[in-house]
Amino acid sequence: MTEPKSFNVFGVGNALLDILALVEDNFIQTHDLNRGAMTLMDTVKQGQLLQQLENHTLELRCGGSAANTMIAIAQSGGTGIYSGKVSMDINGEFYQQDLVAAGIGFEIEPTDSTQGPTGTCLVLTTPDAERTMCTNLGVSTTLSVTDINIDHLSQCQYSYIEGYLWDAPEPRKASIETMEQSKRLGVNVAFTFSDMFLVGRFGDDFRSVLTEYCDVLFCNADEVRHFCGSEDLEVCARQLGEKVNFVFITNSDKGCLVVENQTLIPVPGFPVKPVDTVGAGDAFAGGVLYGLTNGLTTTQAARWGNYLGSQIVQIHGPRLPGSQQEKLKEIIN
Repeated sequence: MTEPKSFNVFGVGNALLDILALVEDNFIQTHDLNRGAMTLMDTVKQGQLLQQLENHTLELRCGGSAANTMIAIAQSGGTGIYSGKVSMDINGEFYQQDLVAAGIGFEIEPTDSTQGPTGTCLVLTTPDAERTMCTNLGVSTTLSVTDINIDHLSQCQYSYIEGYLWDAPEPRKASIETMEQSKRLGVNVAFTFSDMFLVGRFGDDFRSVLTEYCDVLFCNADEVRHFCGSEDLEVCARQLGEKVNFVFITNSDKGCLVVENQTLIPVPGFPVKPVDTVGAGDAFAGGVLYGLTNGLTTTQAARWGNYLGSQIVQIHGPRLPGSQQEKLKEIIN
């Protein structure tokens, strides 16, 4: 008989301190930012933008896509360990404390601050709830194979890897190592495409990941259409279902489309008025992963993911305040 695992999910991602600000449309236009998308920038360019925001209220959160997912798992009542690289600076210290306070294990040694700063993501939300992200990856790009604690990984039911890690060679290697070791240890592999621009740049790599390692895929409708080269979402879903056992495709207010062993299951969403879309997909993945590791059916897990995503879009920032366990009983029953 196999030993029960101590933790639900082992997450790997870019450890980025989120800096959240509400701005008007003209701020995005004046600074010629790629509206609604994520743009990588150096410390100087990001610093100039922050100077322009000195009269705005800024909120800080430990973030990065996979970290937001891990926090949603903890808020649902689940457990997890996170691997991401921060620096020995004030932002890195805040990041570690914030993640541990949220209920997630984080034990990677910070890197010397001479190697660079902790990564930061400036999240600019306009009145229509669209978010534009300006990211300086900092030392998150130094996450390496040696940072992946195989002993911790072996104690988890799932590993969860974000597509954003493909942007730098070392984190990409660390991702592949996590998947390789997961397969060796009998740990299920969950992967998220993360962003449309990654699907465009690393489509072939992502196809290999799906074929060789992936048990569960998270993506949104736009990413799937781009990846499969078809506007017909059901055609795309069936195509992905041939490669992966479970596919969860979010489709904004329509909820999500689940592919379970090549069967398509639409799961309705929750009607809401969006304020800020940042983190909705991350929270959705957290809800689903909690469900898959804690005895919910696939449809229940998707429903819970839909609920968390719907709550996130009604607030500013990528994280709900506090535990969601009471709400879980209500939604699932």
